[in-house]
Amino acid sequence: MPVSLRSVAERAGVSVRTVSNVVNDFPHVAPATRAAVQAALDELGYRPNLAARQLRRGRTGAIGLVVPEVHSPYFSQLASVVVRLAEARGLTVLIDQTEGDPQRERRLLGGSTFGVDGMILSPWSLDVSELAARRETLPLVLLGERSGLSALDHVGFDNVAAAHDATAHLIEVGRQRIAAVGTQPHLTNETGQQRLEGYHAALRAAGREPDPRLEVAVRALHRADGVAAMEALLDGPVVPDAVFCFTDELALGAVRALADRGLRVPEDVAVVGFDDIEDGRFSVPTLTTIAPDKEQIATGCLDTLAARMLDPTGPGQEVVTTYELVVRQSSGGHRNSRSDQGGRPAGATPKIH
Repeated sequence: MPVSLRSVAERAGVSVRTVSNVVNDFPHVAPATRAAVQAALDELGYRPNLAARQLRRGRTGAIGLVVPEVHSPYFSQLASVVVRLAEARGLTVLIDQTEGDPQRERRLLGGSTFGVDGMILSPWSLDVSELAARRETLPLVLLGERSGLSALDHVGFDNVAAAHDATAHLIEVGRQRIAAVGTQPHLTNETGQQRLEGYHAALRAAGREPDPRLEVAVRALHRADGVAAMEALLDGPVVPDAVFCFTDELALGAVRALADRGLRVPEDVAVVGFDDIEDGRFSVPTLTTIAPDKEQIATGCLDTLAARMLDPTGPGQEVVTTYELVVRQSSGGHRNSRSDQGGRPAGATPKIH
């Protein structure tokens, strides 16, 4: 049976109220009395009811993490980091997914399903105007591309700069016909569009005009979609000698499609992905990728959410995290060291695996 406050009070020879004051670390307790109560707590092995304590303080001790797809390697890895770091703060994380369904995003946004103190949300379907007009008071941090909303807290990295770096790497290793795979015009989230913008910027910086025939939209960001997109490129009017995929899953699908056609990576077609999922470190060839700092993203989300819970009316925070271009076998070359305007400190070089 759990040890009660009354049992501790009887052992220490004080009132139940005094024991409660010590357990809750109230300041107005005499040092000798506090020491006697603490000795009784330790002797009896008292463990506080954290749930009850949180409820008395108007908190549940739980936060929500809502992502588009739990089965996505990127989101599952990020969720794992969030859970680990939240646990160290005494928080429980409740996780759900929306699959990009706007109705589900709206329902979960209110937090009533969770009963949580705050929420971290990666929206795919709700647009900027709807997020800005939300009336819920639940503390909220947006995860993903820049929100463009000064009133909302947001944590993310510079997708445009990261996509620019990925494309510039392919240019630097001598590729001429660089394709881009991964826009999703049917969604309101801007991640794909931002990565396409960075791809275009890198091409133009090298004196090349983007070729719409080398840009492929996808329905989803999975391996099968990467296979289909790569097959469409190989059967199209302009066959690429490199492809920048907006996720590693798409890139792994592209590698498979190339192998099925008897083409070699990177000799015939170089491939670069995005997300640095674990599969890419063990694929054949290993996958060059953009690696967001997941620890930094998770920490930024938890810190920003904690600040919002303390100050619900303050201005929104924009937390920009870093990324790294990790060069592996699939791109077939090393990029030159140079100053970066994007995710790495100036003068840093990419990680070579």
